[in-house]
Amino acid sequence: MDTSPQLSSRERYSRQVLFGPIGGDGQQRLTEASVAIIGCGALGSAIAETLTRAGVGELHLVDRDYVEWSNLQRQQLFAESDAEQMLPKVEAARLRLLKIRSDLVLHTYFDDLDAALIRNLASKCSLIMDATDNFETRLLINDAALEAGIPWIYGACVGSSGSVFPFVPDRSACFRCLLPTLPAANDTCDTAGIIAPAVQMTAAMQSAEALKWLSGNREALLTKIHHFDLWNGSRLDTGIARIRQADCPSCGAAPSYPALARTNRSAYAALCGRDTVQVLPDRERPVTLDDAERIARRLDGPFRRTPHFVEFHALGARFILFMNGRLLIHGAGSVEEGRNLHRKVFG
Repeated sequence: MDTSPQLSSRERYSRQVLFGPIGGDGQQRLTEASVAIIGCGALGSAIAETLTRAGVGELHLVDRDYVEWSNLQRQQLFAESDAEQMLPKVEAARLRLLKIRSDLVLHTYFDDLDAALIRNLASKCSLIMDATDNFETRLLINDAALEAGIPWIYGACVGSSGSVFPFVPDRSACFRCLLPTLPAANDTCDTAGIIAPAVQMTAAMQSAEALKWLSGNREALLTKIHHFDLWNGSRLDTGIARIRQADCPSCGAAPSYPALARTNRSAYAALCGRDTVQVLPDRERPVTLDDAERIARRLDGPFRRTPHFVEFHALGARFILFMNGRLLIHGAGSVEEGRNLHRKVFG
């Protein structure tokens, strides 16, 4: 029996190729595509699995977090063993995705997204998928995509509702134009909760928009922001073309891409709804896993070391130092508290 990769590939995608708008040509375009997925939690893991199964040739996954037990209710790539090991989400996703499709070209980045990284990704990808949960990161995506002349697909969900829209350069207002119409503070999954079907619906719609763009069916893209609420069955489509601003610093006549110009990220940041403060590494004096283990041993309490992090408890807080020097302080209710705990433990 012929088990060559060519035959296997034809069989594997045969049902998708039968779908008229994609066909053989569209499937070939998917194979040649490279997509960046920013965030590998609920939306990102679902999108990554869908695009992997659809035959997208290359994926870049970016996420700074590790798998926790509370993720398993809605983050479909992950298992209990991932939470037990506190695996980085990008690593847990990598292991699972390559079992789904061994010929996937996959790059993972266990890190915060910054201007340098998103610019690098935008320069080599056909499309960026938004699977984040904050405006600051979306503005980075927005500006990098506009600068590179590629689209990005926005997605957000909380509770039982979600929103999806493909931002395509020169076709509509950009995300920065949209900001004045958005509330200054939004509910998040950590403050308002979420049901898995809202994640699945949002990710499915984002993935469908991705398949449209990547397969060459660009006329089929959504032209309005699509909102839905699965609990009450409501749907709403909102046009944003009219709110485009001629002087927008991102998509206007003389763009400066301000999100990409910001290089002075704060070393300390509170993570929304989690009583956790993140501390970015000091480039002049980075703390290593060996340093963290020495501190943990000196404290004479329980600690855990893996290839990815060192975890220990001190002063009523839980410290997790990752191999890139990034630190999470769980139990710190404010940036000031986190800063004080950090200085007391690490000096």
